[in-house]
Amino acid sequence: MWRFALKEGGKWVLALFGALLIAAALSALADPGPYLAAFGNRLMAFLSLDPGRSTISGLPAARELAMHGPATADVVLLGALMALMLGLPLGLLLGTGGMRRATAPVIQIVSAAPVFCACLALAYAAFHLFGIRPDTASRVTTLFLPTVAVGLAGTAAVQMALRRAASLAQDSPFRLGLRRLGLTAMEIERVYVAPQIFAGLLESLGEVMLTLLSAAVVAEWVFQSHGIAELFVKSVALHDWSMAAPILLVFAALTCTAEFLGRVGSRVLMRAAS
Repeated sequence: MWRFALKEGGKWVLALFGALLIAAALSALADPGPYLAAFGNRLMAFLSLDPGRSTISGLPAARELAMHGPATADVVLLGALMALMLGLPLGLLLGTGGMRRATAPVIQIVSAAPVFCACLALAYAAFHLFGIRPDTASRVTTLFLPTVAVGLAGTAAVQMALRRAASLAQDSPFRLGLRRLGLTAMEIERVYVAPQIFAGLLESLGEVMLTLLSAAVVAEWVFQSHGIAELFVKSVALHDWSMAAPILLVFAALTCTAEFLGRVGSRVLMRAAS
């Protein structure tokens, strides 16, 4: 177990270093002069925890992250909670054999729908049904609607991960052997299948985190939530690479960390169940 954790920890460190190199390369676009020299200066600045200043606002990038970060954190955390509350029962329900085959076409269609379409549908419903304009600064538009959009995207990711794990568990050859040993179907599901399914969800934790962050970028842009996800879109649109680079690094670090914790947690769960 420790060998596996160390191996995954090494992958995590390498992934973070790769994200750091990409962030420095992106940030170097904001500096005049030779690109390689600018890349080296930006890399050393990131290593010293000084990502520079925004070329648009003139404020330190770290201060901009501190100002806009809580809004995105609220949206992502509440969206993740919604994803677990909806995605877990949906994934377990739709992961059963007969239900999985019957709902497969619908699931594929829904999963292929972009988050942008869901945000537009929410904005349309909010305006025409409740008279709420997406460009008005209220808790409904800056927190509730983005949270719903992120939560729906996270729900799709969670249930897809559970359905994949349930599909593998349903086809596992150990079921027949355990039935021959006298175990009931309920005992097999509870003791052997359930840990395998939830371990599969943990294995996909990095994928779920990436889905939540990607959805936050779209949702905050549509509903003008003024978090770092929206700031990232504006920074790229205005070529403010000094601001876009540290935001990209934060998103990459969160995704890599979630993937590392998920893989280690999955191995721990499987070992505890065996």
